Amino acid sequence: MGDKKIINLGEKQEKILVFGGVYSNLQALEALIDFAKENNISASNSIHTGDLVGYCGQPNECVKLLKEWGCHSILGNVEIQLMNGEDNCACDFEEGSRCDVLSNQWYPKLQEEISEESIQFFQDLPHHITFSIGDLNVGVVHGSFDNTSEFIFRSTPWENKEKNFKKLGVDVIIGGHCGLPFYQKNVDKHWVNPGVIGMPANNGKVETWFAIVSFQNSSVEVEFHELKYNHFEANKMMISKLYPKAYADTLISGIWDNMDILPKTEKMQKGKNLKPNFTE
Repeated sequence: MGDKKIINLGEKQEKILVFGGVYSNLQALEALIDFAKENNISASNSIHTGDLVGYCGQPNECVKLLKEWGCHSILGNVEIQLMNGEDNCACDFEEGSRCDVLSNQWYPKLQEEISEESIQFFQDLPHHITFSIGDLNVGVVHGSFDNTSEFIFRSTPWENKEKNFKKLGVDVIIGGHCGLPFYQKNVDKHWVNPGVIGMPANNGKVETWFAIVSFQNSSVEVEFHELKYNHFEANKMMISKLYPKAYADTLISGIWDNMDILPKTEKMQKGKNLKPNFTE
């Protein structure tokens, strides 16, 4: 497993709240924490799949709030790049593509704004988390085990997903990075992506996504939730701090500025109601 930092949380007994991609959206993170507290879900049973900071307006505030709350988190590609002093977000966008152009706007600004205290917090985070619950072993990845920046969608071939189970020695993978929620089962293996809370899911709705995963013996139940938050305030914060207006507009429209990273199947879902629990 090389120099990867992997933390094992031991055995869990209760349902787990999982969420990804805060992307510096403080208002969304505040709403997520409020939900957890209202539903008696402890920070110790909550897991973030990485990319705590990004192109929304309040990166250091998000780091401070997540740290104070005390939930578990792994490193996303953005945190790794900032921590290593790299000059891009490592998403491997095609040069000159819309995503590439926008990342060249927001990433340098984020790099200037991020504090030493935030960088120190990133340095304490693991690349992966594992734990057991019932008869199942669970692993958390951002993109994939081998590549933090790999985009894995529902339509991604199962063989691309399968290697992650083997390398972490688990039955369930909780993944992040791709921005779209989905649950997929193949025989006795389960892949859960709770979606991200910092940006809508290209379905024309302003609400973002997270999930609660329950385990009983060898079965997995995934309950997806739409997160309502003050998206107007988040939008104003992005604009006032000169982060890309294209991404600020997405908070209002629920539609992505572009679909450069999406496979054909996911592109066809633009503006349509999501069915993340559809397991076929």
